[in-house]
Amino acid sequence: MARKNKNKEFKELEVIDAGAKGKSIAKAPDGKVIFIGNAVPGDVIDVQTTRKKKAYYEGTATKIHKFSEKRVEPPCIHFGVCGGCKWQFMGYEHQLYYKEKEVLNNLTRLGKIELPQVTPILGSKAIYFYRNKMEFSFSDSRWLTLEEIQSGKEIEDRDALGFHIPGMWDKILDVKECHLQQAPSNGIRNSIKKFAIANNIPFFNTREQRGMLRTLMIRTSSTGEIMVLVQFFEDNTEKRELLLDFVAEEFPEITSLQYVINPKGNDTIYDQEVICYKGRDHIFEEMEGLKFKINAKSFYQTNSEQAYNLYKITRDFAGLTGDELVYDLYTGTGTIAQFIAAKAKKVVGVEAVPEAIEDAKENARNNGITNTEFYVGDMKKVFTKGFIDQHGHPDVIITDPPRDGMHKDVVEQIIGILPQRIVYVSCNSATQARDLSLLDAHYKVTRTQAVDMFPQTFHVENVVCLERR
Repeated sequence: MARKNKNKEFKELEVIDAGAKGKSIAKAPDGKVIFIGNAVPGDVIDVQTTRKKKAYYEGTATKIHKFSEKRVEPPCIHFGVCGGCKWQFMGYEHQLYYKEKEVLNNLTRLGKIELPQVTPILGSKAIYFYRNKMEFSFSDSRWLTLEEIQSGKEIEDRDALGFHIPGMWDKILDVKECHLQQAPSNGIRNSIKKFAIANNIPFFNTREQRGMLRTLMIRTSSTGEIMVLVQFFEDNTEKRELLLDFVAEEFPEITSLQYVINPKGNDTIYDQEVICYKGRDHIFEEMEGLKFKINAKSFYQTNSEQAYNLYKITRDFAGLTGDELVYDLYTGTGTIAQFIAAKAKKVVGVEAVPEAIEDAKENARNNGITNTEFYVGDMKKVFTKGFIDQHGHPDVIITDPPRDGMHKDVVEQIIGILPQRIVYVSCNSATQARDLSLLDAHYKVTRTQAVDMFPQTFHVENVVCLERR
């Protein structure tokens, strides 16, 4: 017996809001919310539902009867397929409005936090070509458009260098032009693809685990330096050197040209040896005269200009006078710790990744900073009473955890310490709200400001200052 199709179609609904994860919102006639991925608030649309839950639907706009005034023409030819810049069809001032609204909703509705007067969201001056790091994947069986599939023709040009199609681990969109990273990123990517095809250097096949060219990483910095790393699956010295020599000759401005031979089942390079082929094994980022060494495995905020603004807000919220002992939790490569060190008595950074801590120590030495200390370990295990007894009671804690927020043991330890001030930097205001609610009995939020690090996407950072009650 055929299974009954439970999906529904609704006609001429007005899109009334934008919600979490970049989805727009409409109301169905039965009162349920519909989350829609390809519409803008203000559109009037027909919707085909794709999923039904107890309290909501998920759906797709199949026809637009009226276009929203918030709409703009997306500049990227890959928009709607790539999935990287989901909000390119919405004017930037409206993106900022919905990002700030989501942050405030999460803090007040999820966290039940009483907020002071909110400092308006800080937008990015550059709304395109702002990323300093991009990663692309090679494939010998690129994603085909519906038109190509329906043409009935045999498709011969199947090699691709680009991004994974959302939800498809083995399908790569061949990217002609990306609007996220400044020149010469597009030129490097397209030249490598063209040269590899002309010289019969095989692209990777994920399903069959064969081929030579696997991934390409391009890093740029505000100092004008460029790093290129090519990841190979199979090693062929002649073809590898042929390609790398071409890249070095074609783009002499590259500061660091590196490669990895990775025959394992996944693309991650963090457990692999990175080999420097030409130039340095690192590039430098700079901020207020401080230099930060960035290697192939380093974490650094991917929007350099907005990272500087984010750190200035963090330093301002910390309210340092020069006498404070500061703990920088989830310190990464110690960028924030070193950025605030001149205004603190001492800064202690803690981070789980050993390589990041080595980078932090080296950067501090190179910058002549002598009042920072960095320790490696799992935060919930390292950040204990014994650690506090050894390193001192902090006056200020700065915490910048991953998307999952702080572990409850870390929150409990902060409550046990009760520093005078906490500055909480977050890339996920929902988990930030959860943690703030746990701290609410002891702290009040005195300042909060969202920072847009990723224009054309729904992602947003938020900084909150908490003071002892």
